[in-house]
Amino acid sequence: MESVQTADNVCDFARYAGLIKLACSRCALHDRCLPQGFSAGETHRIEQIVTRSRPIQPGEHLFLAGEEFRFIATVRTGCFKSYVIDHEGKQQVLEFAFPGDVIGLDAIHAHRQRTNVVALETSAVCRLTIESVSRMMRHLPELQAELFRVMSSRISELESTAGQPSADERVALFLISISENFYRRGYSASELHLAMSRYDIASYLKLTPETISRVLSRFQNDGVLRVGPKQVSICDREKLKKIAGKKPEHGLDVARRA
Repeated sequence: MESVQTADNVCDFARYAGLIKLACSRCALHDRCLPQGFSAGETHRIEQIVTRSRPIQPGEHLFLAGEEFRFIATVRTGCFKSYVIDHEGKQQVLEFAFPGDVIGLDAIHAHRQRTNVVALETSAVCRLTIESVSRMMRHLPELQAELFRVMSSRISELESTAGQPSADERVALFLISISENFYRRGYSASELHLAMSRYDIASYLKLTPETISRVLSRFQNDGVLRVGPKQVSICDREKLKKIAGKKPEHGLDVARRA
């Protein structure tokens, strides 16, 4: 199990006082991070409070559970996992974060980080201090509405995974969720790069790694997926959605992004 308490594996923003200011208007994730309809002037004001991190290496922590809440972050590149340590000293994975996802909102209430957040591959984030966000929300109510939308969306995602009794349904829903997430960000909806390990996926879905491997092998034998070490190709999307218990989608042009 990886260490989380050593100072050298925590992303230290204070050590990088000259963080690069990010031009949000030129960012590929602009439409995912900022409220719809923001004017050029409003976007410029946001740019004044956003800073971009240096590359965060695999195994390096963005947040540690229990530390003071200092900022929220939007994933710019890479992938993170959020986890806690249970009473047996084992990791319980709670969430994965991809480009465009906001990390750290769960710490607002207690002003303390509730989870550990670690990079799974070389990653970068855009950082907003809570003080700057609070000041900005007083002038830009659309920003407050966007944060509420993000939190509401996350609650909806958690509710959608409730009541999935079978391993097949959990794995299928997990892959469909990642596929739709990738599609919204302009990536392929059928060729999925998975930075997380089978152990992490198993922990997140509350299954064993052996069960994950069996389900993926069965899906591959049935022609639903093509599985590699860190790559999953969706071959029969509608069958995968049927396994997940989701309705057929409309308007998702998978071929265009494949």
